[in-house]
Amino acid sequence: MAPLSSLLTVALASSVTAFSPNSGLTTPTTRQSTELYENFGFDFAEDQVENTPQIILGEANYKKWLNGVDPNNMLNRQYPVLTRVRELGLLEQTAELGVLSKLEKQGLTLEKAEQLLPLLEELGVLSLVANNQQLLINGLAPAAIEGAPILLPLVAGALDIGPPAFFLGAAGFAGLDAFLYTSGVEVPFIGLNAGLVLGLVLIPLSAVLAVVGGALGNLKN
Repeated sequence: MAPLSSLLTVALASSVTAFSPNSGLTTPTTRQSTELYENFGFDFAEDQVENTPQIILGEANYKKWLNGVDPNNMLNRQYPVLTRVRELGLLEQTAELGVLSKLEKQGLTLEKAEQLLPLLEELGVLSLVANNQQLLINGLAPAAIEGAPILLPLVAGALDIGPPAFFLGAAGFAGLDAFLYTSGVEVPFIGLNAGLVLGLVLIPLSAVLAVVGGALGNLKN
């Protein structure tokens, strides 16, 4: 065993030496600069470093400076999710409508909800939510929470019926968008096709309803 271990030691030392920075076997390489410029590197463009005060140069510095000027500025402001949920009484409304009990009747129990977490992680949904918290809080949360007093009764009614109600809603939104597009209805003032504009909302909403309907159907099975 002694000769074998000695041979392995010599071989390992030789390998380390061969890849060391001082080794004559390595080929010198030059690393290209990855520094970015707002002028895209053009000589004729303005240099943001020369024309912009250092205190607001770059997004991070600008946000920090803006917080010092106005802590309640629109750029750094966050939508008060918990405050609005409490003010609108969404938890009480959810309990009164029996949304949670209706979800259990459709097969979505706490145990099954826990089983879905690893699947969501594998699909990258949880990572996507974690990496886009600011966008979700200030983008989707206001629309969902402010519209919840109207949406909750509709959701509760759909849960009473089951998956067919969600499939019907998906078909209805998709059909409405198709009708607006083919009829050539235009949005006032901007002159764009209403099917194209409203389709940015109707088509994703239709897809979400279809997915929810399919998920509820699978839970029952």
